[in-house]
Amino acid sequence: MPGSIACTYVSDALAFGAGLACKRMSPPSQPERHEAFEADNTAQAALMHDMARGDRAAFGSLYDRLARPLYATARRILNDDKEAEDVVHDVFLALWEKSADFDASRGNVFAWAVTHTRNRAIDRIRMRRRRSELLSQAAPADLGYDESVSTDQLAASESSAAVRAAVTRLPADQQRALELAFFSGLTQQEIADQLKEPLGTIKARIRRGLLKLRDLLPRRA
Repeated sequence: MPGSIACTYVSDALAFGAGLACKRMSPPSQPERHEAFEADNTAQAALMHDMARGDRAAFGSLYDRLARPLYATARRILNDDKEAEDVVHDVFLALWEKSADFDASRGNVFAWAVTHTRNRAIDRIRMRRRRSELLSQAAPADLGYDESVSTDQLAASESSAAVRAAVTRLPADQQRALELAFFSGLTQQEIADQLKEPLGTIKARIRRGLLKLRDLLPRRA
């Protein structure tokens, strides 16, 4: 379980310039008491109002108030530190993007954030299952456990920088199919429908792409 470490939330698309400094935290030893955060809704709503005017300090204050309980919520569902951090990152970026639309009379900031955290974490669980199924269907013999990069390794690390970088080095047709499978969580049939290609063609592309990824990814010790 990692201790607090420095991180940077890259948010150029949100006009944050170089990014927003923050901390990654270990899950608390005791369950967070949601009542305390819900009672703080007036202050949280005021921060959302300030964020809507582009106030980065307000964003940082809201992060300080809500990051730990949201992280704990995500980690309980995902049982993975890095994925929980990624979910919290996504939720806070959504808070920033939607701050101008927030209406305190219609909702609670903390309740909204918790709901979105749970939904995003559950979506990741579903996508994990889809990717594992895809990997086992696409090339079970060629990417066995005795290989340097197994299906388990790919399924567990498909969102890592190394895998994303490796996928960009594939031929365009294989790259597109694997991006839809790994990063959008589509099934092979859904990919075939979206690309308007025969299912057999998509299966072959994914299989060839997985075999190339085996060679492109770093070898395990």
